[in-house]
Amino acid sequence: MHAAPCTLLMKGTPQEAHCGFSKHMVEILHKCNIQCSSFDVFSDEDLSVSGELIGGLDILTTKELEASEELHTICPKAPKLHEKLKVLTNKASVMLFKKGNKQEAKCGFSKQILEILSSSDVEYEIFDISEAEEVQQGLKTYSNWPTYPQLYLKVELAGGLDIVKELKENVNCCL
Repeated sequence: MHAAPCTLLMKGTPQEAHCGFSKHMVEILHKCNIQCSSFDVFSDEDLSVSGELIGGLDILTTKELEASEELHTICPKAPKLHEKLKVLTNKASVMLFKKGNKQEAKCGFSKQILEILSSSDVEYEIFDISEAEEVQQGLKTYSNWPTYPQLYLKVELAGGLDIVKELKENVNCCL
């Protein structure tokens, strides 16, 4: 109950609820944009906030917590995608978004950009976009850059492989 600020004890998972009550509870939390971890107990559908049991679906609907501001004040909000992307692009001074990790390139462009970054003395972080579809699609709009890999330097989009090659050739010290 203390693993996260808000924990849903449910049958199944939020993606695959095993009963109507759990599914309904997940829908309410999602609709209210409540950030919540879950625990599959196969026995009850209870909501916990900061270790305190708030109640199950019956309590949520009986007290009309869903419609009132009370649910919004006691449960943490899930970050909006734009805020999440801002945090991710600011994770490191040099941030690369691509499919795979530092050791694995899943396409020729990713392999080339990894070689350029690895041959430089620059420390960089990678976010594997194949692990988060929402980030993969959202970053295209956020950056106004339709392809991957995408390289961010100090929170600003530098560009893709073509731009990184140009930076490497023209200003070797940038990377």
